[in-house]
Amino acid sequence: MDEIYESRILRKVTWRLIPFMFVCYIVCFLDRVNVGFAALQMKHDLGFSDVVFGFGSGVFFIGYFVFEIPSNLILERVGARLWIARIMITWGLISSAMMFVRGESSFYTLRFLLGLAEAGFFPGMILYLTYWYPSHARARMVALFMTGIAVANIVGGPVSGVLLRLDQVAEQIGWAWLIGLVARLKGWQWLFLIEGLPAVVLGVAVLYYLPDGPHQARWLSPDERETLIARLAEERKQKEARRRYTLLQACANGRVWLLCVLYFTLMINLYGLGIWLPQIIQRFSGLREIWVGILTAIPYIVAAIGMVLWGRHSDATGERRWHVTVPALLAATGFVAAAYLKWPPLALAALSLGALGILGALGPFWALPTAFLTGTAAAGGIALINSIGNLGGFTGPYVMGWLKHLTDAYRMGLLFLAATLLVAGTLAQLVGHETQLDRPQNV
Repeated sequence: MDEIYESRILRKVTWRLIPFMFVCYIVCFLDRVNVGFAALQMKHDLGFSDVVFGFGSGVFFIGYFVFEIPSNLILERVGARLWIARIMITWGLISSAMMFVRGESSFYTLRFLLGLAEAGFFPGMILYLTYWYPSHARARMVALFMTGIAVANIVGGPVSGVLLRLDQVAEQIGWAWLIGLVARLKGWQWLFLIEGLPAVVLGVAVLYYLPDGPHQARWLSPDERETLIARLAEERKQKEARRRYTLLQACANGRVWLLCVLYFTLMINLYGLGIWLPQIIQRFSGLREIWVGILTAIPYIVAAIGMVLWGRHSDATGERRWHVTVPALLAATGFVAAAYLKWPPLALAALSLGALGILGALGPFWALPTAFLTGTAAAGGIALINSIGNLGGFTGPYVMGWLKHLTDAYRMGLLFLAATLLVAGTLAQLVGHETQLDRPQNV
């Protein structure tokens, strides 16, 4: 395929798909971590300890783990459009239902069910990108898609801060009586109710907007569709000529399990920071919820810019492993600094370095498994990596809460995150050369 023609097709695909996928992931990630903002009121109202909150926040990932691989295999069988719509509608309803939490049992149950409902969304999207993009374009596309993590926190911080005060606003302006039973909702209940609804709306939109693959893309010309399908088929053929993995072989592959452990360490940090960052910032700043929400956005603004540039650099150089190791080490440095710095602006700068490093590693990381897995093996392998790795989403918040309970400070938790990032940086160097970039060839 002519490279200029290929670039034109991929640009067209990008403008059509990535913005929509990006918005979906913003909503997805916000519904995972908005419990961290809700905790600014919820812990006090319901009498939750740091350990209870940390466990309940993390139990989401147990449900996520249980249904992750089956969900991705179902997606490959029934198509992305139908299955992603199902995922988004059910998780949106359950996310809004978090407003009904009354104690530890209901907190744990709803967080578990939220993870069960959402399982398969992220690995499904990663798999979906392989239906459209050759290997040499995937790191930057994954990075663009995953900036939704950063933007969810950029937008979600201030919005959540406002929603936490919505009960007071409703009372002050006198319109709460219009909504009957929900008139007495607390701010944290308003947060869950309102932030869960966009997922339902977007889930319905998926049914009408998202094609299952290039063969359904009516917005591409027939020649563009055939050219893209041929390009991707040729790349898949080249990979399978080297080694074709079955589903069982992929799930038993040592390199896949190494990636599982590597992703586990990254997720410990992504969610250890994401869930606890609002409370860390409130602790060192002493500010009210709305200002905490605004300050929480700063590290993710830095990370959003950095992760796109870093993913682009990884694609341009064709290198993956060091593009995971370097940001992991930078993030570790940031967390060590944040653990000891006393002046709030410097502490916030150090946390920003941590967020930049964690998110910067994600685009190059997800280019690793798709470099050697295809078809059902890719569906199962990606789901396995994501499901095992996301158990770090349970471990990070829980250990942070446990260490906070023991020491009444966040220093040991931040040092724990830094230590796991050193492990991540080391593991990235052990991944084989087979996961390096496949250079495009003419079709």
